Amino acid sequence: MTETLVRVDDSGAVRTLTLNRPQALNSFTTQMHEQLRSALDQAATDTAVRCLVITGAGRGFCAGQDLSDPAIAPDLTPGAQPKDIGALIEACYRPLALRIRAMPMPVVAAVNGVAAGAGANLALGCDMVVAARSASFIQAFSKIGLIPDCGGTWLLPRLVGRARALGLAMTGDKLPAEQAERMGLIWQCVDDAALMDTVQALAARLAAMPVKALAQTRLAMDAAGEMTLDQALQREAELQRGLGRAHDYQEGAAAFLHKRTPTFKDR
Repeated sequence: MTETLVRVDDSGAVRTLTLNRPQALNSFTTQMHEQLRSALDQAATDTAVRCLVITGAGRGFCAGQDLSDPAIAPDLTPGAQPKDIGALIEACYRPLALRIRAMPMPVVAAVNGVAAGAGANLALGCDMVVAARSASFIQAFSKIGLIPDCGGTWLLPRLVGRARALGLAMTGDKLPAEQAERMGLIWQCVDDAALMDTVQALAARLAAMPVKALAQTRLAMDAAGEMTLDQALQREAELQRGLGRAHDYQEGAAAFLHKRTPTFKDR
């Protein structure tokens, strides 16, 4: 029987994916990558899912790559060829980071403990990050002679600026959740006991909103970082043209004019 390394739970229009290797702080193996990628693909095509939550089982969110996994574990035999970590990035982490940023609904990370290495950047790649007060974020790569991956080199400077991004990446120091919130790395830090209630309430709120517009807001903001102002304005016009013809704009505008609660359906 295949071990369930990613649990899938639905509550209304909110789907929660729970990384499920608590004995290893939910660190990644190639098998867990496969299950997470499959779960993300399924959520992307399930029109009943209007918001996605990613969290971890036990006392950690995700400690990054499991260095004992055969795909990356160094062979210490004299003369052995080193593992091709770039191949692991191409096969696993690049598709994961791109899939998260292309999900057709909002994605919320519920960080319940340590988020280290690729685990930190998995969380930071989500649209909104809510962390327990006891949680922490660690760019642990420099400790083992590597650079941030899973999108870390792209995400960190955009979230906190070059100086803080380089400081976090070069030192590999633990960043407590409260400090991460203060510097704008994450959306919110809450008491441990309130984490999942806070996240589920946020996810339910997002699920009731026009999620197609929310997903395209992410798309537009990600693309705008590589554009001139004029190019960004052109892109806004293109996206607004499509959204303006969709159900949710018609419904939202009608509800506003008639002072009633809208019912959004697009995804």
